[in-house]
Amino acid sequence: MADTNVHHAVREKYAALARSVGTGTCGPAACGCGDPITSDLYSDLEKQNLPLEAVAASLGCGNPTALAQLEPGQTVLDLGSGGGIDVLLSARRVGPTGKAYGLDMTDEMLALARENQRKAGVTNVEFLKGTIERIPLPDASVDVIISNCVINLSSDKDAVLREAFRVLKPGGRLAVSDVVVRGEVPAAIRRSVELWVGCVAGALQDVEYQQKLSASGFEAIEIDPWRVYRVEDARAFLAEAGLDADTIAPAVEDRFVSAFIRARKPERASCCGPSCCA
Repeated sequence: MADTNVHHAVREKYAALARSVGTGTCGPAACGCGDPITSDLYSDLEKQNLPLEAVAASLGCGNPTALAQLEPGQTVLDLGSGGGIDVLLSARRVGPTGKAYGLDMTDEMLALARENQRKAGVTNVEFLKGTIERIPLPDASVDVIISNCVINLSSDKDAVLREAFRVLKPGGRLAVSDVVVRGEVPAAIRRSVELWVGCVAGALQDVEYQQKLSASGFEAIEIDPWRVYRVEDARAFLAEAGLDADTIAPAVEDRFVSAFIRARKPERASCCGPSCCA
């Protein structure tokens, strides 16, 4: 079972962000997650015709909608959809014959996302309440799963990946952005750096991520780092945490990265629903 304390902390943080965005008082940087993590993820063309609140509420570490290569008519699910930016972009890509679901556990974020949907005039979207460890969709009902720096927040990543595998159709694809760690990082240092890197709480090592995907049944697994976080970028944050950036640099420099993670459910995948994967 997922750690309820982690769920509570994540819910409270993102509820506060949703409320602040709704009042126009706060963007991601002011809420604790700023450059170089959340900056320059979406092109001006992508942001065109999106509500400002959808852009302001984005706390991702990548652009999974560009990564996923969505096609008209597909059904896509965004795990941890927040203010809805990736769901709205996905809805454009899959078109009126497709469907984009957003899943979030925070009432305030769901309300903000639905308001952003209304403002954007997008109809092929549905926002669902629930956790990413227990997805409220049937087996084999989704073509593509995306997520943007959310899986790292879960305390039960095995459950998340098993559920993702379950709801994907045979041949369906996982295409997510997430923070991963390359190599070993001392535990005492890791926690403080993680808090800075995208406000995460438990980024996996790249090797461990691959192992968990494989254990869940996925194949064709790729983990491609695209943005490397430097100690210099976090100097002020680390100082506030009582850490000296120059001292810890050798242990953490280039270790934390944003990565595009791709995997596929086999075409002949066996059942992985609750009735046969207990």
